[in-house]
Amino acid sequence: MKDEFGIKPTHWKDYELIDCGNLSKLERFGNITLIRPEPQALWSPRYARKDWEQKASGEYIQKGSHKGDWKSFRKLPEHWNISYQLPEKNRITFNLKFTAFKHVGIFPEQADNWDFIYHQSSQIGKGCKVLNLFAYTGGASLAAKAAGADVVHVDSVRQVVNWARQNMDSSGLTDIRWVVEDALKFVQRERKRGHTYHGIILDPPAYGIGSSGERWKLEDSIQSMLENVASILDPKRGFVVLNTYSLGLSPLIIDNLMQSNFNTISSLECSEIYLPSVSNYKLPLGVVGRLIRQA
Repeated sequence: MKDEFGIKPTHWKDYELIDCGNLSKLERFGNITLIRPEPQALWSPRYARKDWEQKASGEYIQKGSHKGDWKSFRKLPEHWNISYQLPEKNRITFNLKFTAFKHVGIFPEQADNWDFIYHQSSQIGKGCKVLNLFAYTGGASLAAKAAGADVVHVDSVRQVVNWARQNMDSSGLTDIRWVVEDALKFVQRERKRGHTYHGIILDPPAYGIGSSGERWKLEDSIQSMLENVASILDPKRGFVVLNTYSLGLSPLIIDNLMQSNFNTISSLECSEIYLPSVSNYKLPLGVVGRLIRQA
């Protein structure tokens, strides 16, 4: 849902952001509540630290620039599931687990994008083809597949693709095509083949390394990526979702990137995406651009 502050998910039951501040966030995933680092939370939290620790099952402790460890306040499971309710009683399920990189397998702020993807794929109907790039554990892939689309899921990390496959199975879905490859190389090859898609989703990292050691830096590569993506979007009807989590990008930058690379735009919204907290904060978690093309 979009309001004066940006786009926020409104249909979560298995997730909630409880509080945030002091570069951390307190959030509930099903029956597990965790403390994780959050570089955007520059303010003071509403609740005292002792209240956070009383609520939390565990906390991620950063060790060095990229990895860390989980500290448990009470017994933590090796893995657990949460679900999200899409429109029309379609439910998708995520298998969560603890990683060395603070992530647990889901970006809950993306839920409003999943609703958008589901709606647009349903509107296009039979024969809808959707490409999900930098696809991680597959929330967008599941949403498109639940709407009946033919889905291609691309990520450069095989373990993450296997994780997404587990989520597909747990969601009662089938027949997503899995591709372990650098996203830009895959799009360039699809362009040469003349393949097109009705829906294209991009959730690129600020920095990344491809399956063959390719280096990705968002600011250096996003223009080239969008030029290639524009060439494989169905010329008559389709949609694009570009989600970015980079402190240097604004909605105006995303708007300009979309306007410069795509013609025949029926509608375009570019906005911050955020999570509201129980403690009445609004935690910004990137910028999203959502484009619709209609004949």
